[in-house]
Amino acid sequence: MGTGESVLEFAKLVGDSGKVYGVDISEGMLAVTHMKLRKANVLGRVELINIDAVHLPFTDDFFDAVFMSFTLELFDTPEISTMLSECYRVLKKGGRIGIVSLSKKNDTGMSRMYEWFHGLFPKILDCRPIFAEEALNEAGFTVQDTPLIFMWGLPVEIIVGKKTIIKEL
Repeated sequence: MGTGESVLEFAKLVGDSGKVYGVDISEGMLAVTHMKLRKANVLGRVELINIDAVHLPFTDDFFDAVFMSFTLELFDTPEISTMLSECYRVLKKGGRIGIVSLSKKNDTGMSRMYEWFHGLFPKILDCRPIFAEEALNEAGFTVQDTPLIFMWGLPVEIIVGKKTIIKEL
């Protein structure tokens, strides 16, 4: 959820009859988001939850859509699979997932330099490039779109996936 910019935009989009849930492990980020939502007068459309997103407190098939931006990169590689399995579980059949992620797909000099600095200063450069599309496929999602853009010379994937099949347990 971070500073809540996407939560604020989604709250505006769902209107008075919709509901948005924002999840973050940081109480500070929740506080920043809460202030933005209150200022925009959309606080009643949003529920903010302070938890680790690896264990989502929602029932199966709860959400129509899940969105995360520069989030998966914060998790250790084994946790990415767990996180996406949780997203799969809480999404309704036909539900969509949107992910914005630093990408390892297109290795550039800037990517290598960023990863080198990430290795030295992981608390400052906390995100790291990952293979997000592959992780979504492995979690059982059908990837529908995955444009690659560049931010400050770093490759970024914008992935839209769909829960179209029931995963085998």
